[in-house]
Amino acid sequence: MEAQLLLEYGWVLIVLVALEGLLAADNALVMAVMVKHLPEEQRKKALFYGLAGAFVLRFASLFVITLLIDVWQVQAIGAGYLLFLSIKHIASRSKEENEKEEAEVKPKSERGKGFWMTVLKVELADMAFAVDSILAAVALAVSLPPTGLPQIGSLDGGQFLVVFLGGMIGIIIMRFAANKFVLLLQQRPALETAAFVIVGWVGVKLVVHVLAHPNIAVLSHHFAESLAWKLTFYGVLILIAVIGWFSSGKKRNQQQLHI
Repeated sequence: MEAQLLLEYGWVLIVLVALEGLLAADNALVMAVMVKHLPEEQRKKALFYGLAGAFVLRFASLFVITLLIDVWQVQAIGAGYLLFLSIKHIASRSKEENEKEEAEVKPKSERGKGFWMTVLKVELADMAFAVDSILAAVALAVSLPPTGLPQIGSLDGGQFLVVFLGGMIGIIIMRFAANKFVLLLQQRPALETAAFVIVGWVGVKLVVHVLAHPNIAVLSHHFAESLAWKLTFYGVLILIAVIGWFSSGKKRNQQQLHI
């Protein structure tokens, strides 16, 4: 039983690291664009304030969301959010690529040049990313079985620890590894889509968790905790990851062949 528990928590942490990596890379890119017009010294300060704000806002969001997540309606919102995040990304991928191409030929828009105005904009962006990051992380963690550790808010201690570690990893990635992560996504672009398909699949797992809630009881609680369902879930998860990795490799190889 302990081995199965470790396996489930390990997989969720891996998925969470991938998701936090994507959100952290996006957050880092947004911050970089926002402070680009500042002199180098002010740019460094603005980025420092941005990282500090990201740290504080992520953990503020964590404690607020953990107080509410035990309510099944909030779990349902979390499931809906994960599905929305996944579907929105997949549906808008081609549209975003077209917009990027158009943005390259458009003249630069007028930007706020003041240092503190720039810091304020960075912090507002951080707030949006913090809510995204922690809500997604808690929605992932709440589908995990309890560990018996003391509760923090409405989360089991083990679930809280996974979310906490995910938040820390997100900050570390944002600070040190965002550029490398972006480079990996450029080399294997299908990995980003695969990651968001996995997020949607975890959303499906949370839907099952909600439907098995005692106040809903559409599905049997035993089904949601059954070995067959867990094997199906993790089997599909691994398949998505493998397809994402190898389809990226094939695409890159095909591009090299055309060259």
